[in-house]
Amino acid sequence: QVQLVESGGGSVQSGGSLRLSCTASGYTYSRLCMGWFRQVPGKEREAVASVDTDYTTTYAEFVKGRFTVSRDNVKDTLYLQMNSLKPEDSAMYYCAAIADCYGGEWGDLEAYGQGTLVTVSS
Repeated sequence: QVQLVESGGGSVQSGGSLRLSCTASGYTYSRLCMGWFRQVPGKEREAVASVDTDYTTTYAEFVKGRFTVSRDNVKDTLYLQMNSLKPEDSAMYYCAAIADCYGGEWGDLEAYGQGTLVTVSS
């Protein structure tokens, strides 16, 4: 059974930084694309960033240059470094294991975590 546990969310002021982490267990982590998506109540889920099994990364336009996604296949952990945060980045952030994400197009989600809340104040 795949388990993903996110941590690192919190409240920061505009321009601040946070680093999210996601620890995986229950499957061969290195064999799946991993990504982050976010969701605000009442709005659709939106993909933020992904890192494929070959470490290729893709980003949504609205986070390019500010966020960095990375993975550690020894620690089975996914990271999202978020800099220059804006109030519109406020959302619940979820870590996801993705069947494939070639070219930044996400396939089926194999699993996702319970989320970690990010709040950015102006």
